[in-house]
Amino acid sequence: MKASEPKQKLSPESEFTNRVSFKDYLKATEPKSTKPVAFWRFIVPLMIQTGLILLVPTQGIYTQVTGSRAFLQTASVDPSNILRNNSLTLDYNISRDDNLRRLPGWQQLVKRFPGRNRQSDPLAEGTRLYVILQQQIASAGGIPRAWRPIRISATRPNSLPTNQLALQGEYRNGFITYGLESYYIPEDQRQQINNDIAQVQRNRLRRQRQPILVEVKVDEQGNAVPVSIWVRDRNYRF
Repeated sequence: MKASEPKQKLSPESEFTNRVSFKDYLKATEPKSTKPVAFWRFIVPLMIQTGLILLVPTQGIYTQVTGSRAFLQTASVDPSNILRNNSLTLDYNISRDDNLRRLPGWQQLVKRFPGRNRQSDPLAEGTRLYVILQQQIASAGGIPRAWRPIRISATRPNSLPTNQLALQGEYRNGFITYGLESYYIPEDQRQQINNDIAQVQRNRLRRQRQPILVEVKVDEQGNAVPVSIWVRDRNYRF
């Protein structure tokens, strides 16, 4: 009887070919990038971007619908801005820290958020504050009166009487800003508002006090949006 011949040893390449089919090879070497990507990886970033774009106008609409009405006294107005820039830039009495220093709560705010100089720069840049305003009775002619600031707070009050509200401001470059400093004026109103403001400025030089008031809506968080401006006895809607 013949002795059995020794089994021939296969090369690694031949052994791999016998064990793995061509189909398995193609599947194993398929590029990873061809695998489908989950749908949520596209939709979630898109929703976040859309939400950020819509946040500002949505906040303004919410404030205008749910906010409480108040009237702010302007400090100075340059009527030439309306015709030159198609906008109106306003400064308010409560924008200047000189008008707020005597109010309760101011000294506590300065101690908590001190600036570089107690007189010229009393608050740290970016300090957030709330000015508590109190309603004043309208004049006999029906013209509204500016709400009077009665105190300052570093935090938003939890509850206030119905004739008071808290307006949120931020200390920037020596002034307190409220997001109410600049308005676009419709073309059909520019010349008339310009003439009315110029007349008020002339009357002030003659010591005839006439108000320029801005009507605003303030929501529960202290955010405000402009509604209209009163120049003498005329009211212009924004």
